Amino acid sequence: MDNILELKTINELQDFDFYIPSYQRGYRWTPKEVGELLNDISEFVPRLVEDTDDKTWYCLQPIVVHRINDQQFEVIDGQQRLTTIYLILHYINGRYREPPKSFTLNYQTRKDSTLFLKELAKDADGESNIDFHYMSEAYNKICQWFDRLNFNINDFESKFKFNSKVIWYESLEKDSIAIFTRINIGKIPLTNSELIKALFLNSSNFDKKKNDRIRLKQLEISSEWDSIEHSLQNDRFWYFLNGKNILTNRIEFIFDLMNNEKDSTDGYSTFRFFNKKFINKSQAIIEANWLEIKRYFQRFQEWFEERDLYHKIGYLLVNESITISELYDKSTRLTKAEFRKLLDETIKSDLRNVRLDRLQYGDRRVKKVLLLYNILTMLNNENDNSRFPFDKYKNEKWDIEHITSIAEPDSFPIKKREWLNDAKTFIDDGNSDGKDLKEKAEYCDCENDKEFEDLFKRIVEHFNQYVAEGDINDISNLTLLDSETNRGYKNAVFPLKRKTIIDREKKGTFVPICTKNVFLKYFSSYPPKISFWTQEDRENYYEDLEATLSGYVEKDI
Repeated sequence: MDNILELKTINELQDFDFYIPSYQRGYRWTPKEVGELLNDISEFVPRLVEDTDDKTWYCLQPIVVHRINDQQFEVIDGQQRLTTIYLILHYINGRYREPPKSFTLNYQTRKDSTLFLKELAKDADGESNIDFHYMSEAYNKICQWFDRLNFNINDFESKFKFNSKVIWYESLEKDSIAIFTRINIGKIPLTNSELIKALFLNSSNFDKKKNDRIRLKQLEISSEWDSIEHSLQNDRFWYFLNGKNILTNRIEFIFDLMNNEKDSTDGYSTFRFFNKKFINKSQAIIEANWLEIKRYFQRFQEWFEERDLYHKIGYLLVNESITISELYDKSTRLTKAEFRKLLDETIKSDLRNVRLDRLQYGDRRVKKVLLLYNILTMLNNENDNSRFPFDKYKNEKWDIEHITSIAEPDSFPIKKREWLNDAKTFIDDGNSDGKDLKEKAEYCDCENDKEFEDLFKRIVEHFNQYVAEGDINDISNLTLLDSETNRGYKNAVFPLKRKTIIDREKKGTFVPICTKNVFLKYFSSYPPKISFWTQEDRENYYEDLEATLSGYVEKDI
């Protein structure tokens, strides 16, 4: 790619002529937007960059152009900013007896636009067309903004012309409309990563005396760039590292991590960070920076491919227990054994003061504990190569679900008849009590709230008959489940929950392994009571929780 990417001061633009083609919309900046730009530049204070003679600069967003001839450019993107820059220059330069030369603007759709802008004066009305109207409104705002007592316009002029820069992106692609469409319609905006790619692949960055080597190095970087982006498009890899749903330019994630001069108010902070690295455009600097990017990616790939690292790092990142920047920094300074120990210690620290016997429904830490329980259960099976899907965990909502039903006032189902019909199917009618419940479920008047609530409680008690009385909200009766499944069987009795989970897994829904173990009666002695969550199940489940989490979570006292 030989597109030209560089920074130009406003002063450098003054020698050019710009052509605004008809496919561009007209000028539409309001006085509010113009005032905000003037305020930002006025408040900016240039300072010397450490260890250099350069000063910091105010960054204006990209101007994308296509060269027509030596001095004339077709504007593909950024014409709104460019027109506003012209209007500010027009005011500043108008103070001089012989105004300095400024760039010209020619709108294809407005025959007299160049002359109109050249002769624009304070209080112009611009009523002849809508574009001229907006230009006049903007210029009047500029006049009013500068018309202040004791305002140092000379200081502003210096900052504006010499300490304000545009990101100049000169495309060599011949089809200007195709570029415009890609930027504005095709949902592929000119991002930090695209600008940084141009920094790396500009021919001007390489030794032009070694043309073959230049081309080979460009092809190498371009190929490796595409390979990294392709890998990051794998959602399992991407959501292991990150929780944001970004469809394009995922490589920018690495650039953002490398940027240690972040500015939340500057959308192009990362580009500016890399541009500063490239002040000396030597081939050695280009290659050294690209090597650093590859190191980040290779480290992340190593974490993803190594099963133990994948699960423990995935747990820490999804719970925001540590940032990926911190992990990367530590991994570069520690041996592999030390890094693995660090992961375990960080997980322990994350669950510090958690006691299994005190965890209750509603405690935020329950989800963390059950997630770790599922992850460690998978890791403890050396013959199992499956992986916890962090992409699903981050993109779906997850609930903490009661394993067996609770009979509390806020748990009554909305669809009463449907609930009774479902529960009736699984009622054990081997005794008179079961037969009576089935009959009452058949003929219950669901419009009678008292009658239904009494029956609801009796049915829940029927399915909880093998569970000792006590706190049904503790962790021995809780499991991790996706919200869609949970909502699908809300208030259901245990056997219906079991059937629902089995059916959904058959259809491809991800069910965490420990949740599946619970409802498949993994903790039961043979023969299990399939339709009931028993006290034995509950105690065995808790013992497995305690054993699996041993070393990470405090045991009972």
